[in-house]
Amino acid sequence: MDILIKDVNALLRKGRGSYAVEKTNILISGGKIESIGENISVDSANTVIDGGGKFAMPGLINCHTHVYMTVLRSLADDLPFGEWLFGRVMPNEEKLTSDDAYYSSLYGCLEMLSSGTTAFMEMHMFEGAVARAATDAGMRCVLSRGLTGTMTDGGGKRRLDEATREMRDYAGSELISFAFGPHAIYTTDPEYLKHIGELARKNDILLNVHLSESVTEVSDCIAKYGCTPVEYLEKLGIFENRVIAAHCANVTDNDIKILADNKVNVALNIRSNMKLGNGIPPVAKLFDAGVNLCLGTDSAASNNSLNLFNELAAVTLITKGVERSPVKITAGEALDMATFNGARALGLESGELAEGKNADIVLLDLCRPAFVPANDLVSSLAYCANGSEVDAVIVGGKIVIKDGIHISADMRGVAGRVCAITEKFEESKQ
Repeated sequence: MDILIKDVNALLRKGRGSYAVEKTNILISGGKIESIGENISVDSANTVIDGGGKFAMPGLINCHTHVYMTVLRSLADDLPFGEWLFGRVMPNEEKLTSDDAYYSSLYGCLEMLSSGTTAFMEMHMFEGAVARAATDAGMRCVLSRGLTGTMTDGGGKRRLDEATREMRDYAGSELISFAFGPHAIYTTDPEYLKHIGELARKNDILLNVHLSESVTEVSDCIAKYGCTPVEYLEKLGIFENRVIAAHCANVTDNDIKILADNKVNVALNIRSNMKLGNGIPPVAKLFDAGVNLCLGTDSAASNNSLNLFNELAAVTLITKGVERSPVKITAGEALDMATFNGARALGLESGELAEGKNADIVLLDLCRPAFVPANDLVSSLAYCANGSEVDAVIVGGKIVIKDGIHISADMRGVAGRVCAITEKFEESKQ
């Protein structure tokens, strides 16, 4: 189905952190943006969307989350990181069935879509359930199977075999793609990490890893291996691959140089890091070093929101405060992280409104308070918008959100299924 978005205010990227808003038409065909311009006939499309009073922008891209954990929202707040992870999150994960994970993931997908996110990178467990949920919701997902253990304990090899098989199963999917997810340096051993890296290099597979998230992770690595987690992964050859490193909240200047030299993509999860007491990533230093920075929410168990507009505001406001500089990380630079940089990190042909790119487009209502008056729509996106402005969402040329409501999924009904799952957690709340 061809779609014409007529007479819309469109957010067009002009360069690094630079955007312009132009009144134009956007023609979508074959899931791609076919053309952008003033002289496109309404006869060019089966469906015409009146863009009057609307603002078109590329879909947001969440580069690190655990969407199956949506059901764990607000279950383990205000706890030390170790107790949060090993005492609450992991034990309750084990209680989830595949069906539980599906409904939890589906609700998370609907939450993301309704707040303007069109693609996300998932880490860890229940890949089949997450893939089904993303497909049913109509959004893009890069699945990274969480790889933990060793090559000799049985579990490590089994997880890697499962990841390889799942990658083949979804090879032809328009929405689902795969990566390997070596979970972290503290849940894998050196030989296993090297094996994963070699297999990924051989098959050109993206790697997704938690890295330097906490002070404890860094100090334990130095005590055990005599180097920081970033230095450790470099020694193992992991950075010879395409890598997305989530967090990097506790990195040294030398770590930053290593990340930049090896073109490692860093997924910032600032709100999650702060909430868990893990510090604040040195965003300005990473940015100035040329590291490709993108944004993630982390899970609803640690954020507690999957709304990427929150991260968009956080990355610029917090960096300005930390650096005591109002010019550090501009609205446009933050917007790059939420769109263009994320697409680059995940290998998606999305992230900007441009001819030939995937038609992953969000239409926002210009009558909402965030955009009144519309003095600078880029600034309004970073400092005012909260996702409630989303009117329509298109993914791969298909309308999935219309008038702020998903066209096929019953969000209220899915919410009921998710709430029913929490009965399993009653004991954990005591």
